[in-house]
Amino acid sequence: MPVVDTEKGYVIAPMQGGRLRLTTGVEIAKRNAAPTGVLIERAERLARPLFGLGERLDPQPWLGMRPCTPDMRPVIGPAPRHRGLWFAFGHNHHGLTLGPVTGRLLAEMMTGATPFTDVRPYQPSRFD
Repeated sequence: MPVVDTEKGYVIAPMQGGRLRLTTGVEIAKRNAAPTGVLIERAERLARPLFGLGERLDPQPWLGMRPCTPDMRPVIGPAPRHRGLWFAFGHNHHGLTLGPVTGRLLAEMMTGATPFTDVRPYQPSRFD
C-alpha cells in the first residue's frame, strides 16, 4: 500500500519487483530554472531509515513540467468570450483523480442543473 506522509510531504509507493517509488510535492520555479532537488533529497533523508531504502535506481530524479494555475485551483466553467465553449483544465497534477468530479460538475453546469458544490472558486472569470 502507498504511504502518504502529509506532515513531511512525500509519498512512497510499491512498484513491480519489490521496488519503491518516492515522490514529493511540486517544486515551484521559473520555467527555465534548473531543478534544485531539494524536495526529493529531504524526502530521501526522512524515508530512507523508515523504509530501508537502498541506492537510487536512477541517478537523477525525474522532473516534469506541469501547468499550474496561480491559485492552484482548476478552471471549470464557460469560456467568457466564446459561447458554447467550456473549460476544464489546470488540475495541478490531479487530473485523473479529479476527472470524474469535474465531469459531473461540468454536466450539471451545462444542463442548468444545480451544481453539487459552489462553482465560484473554479470560474474562469476569477482571473479577469
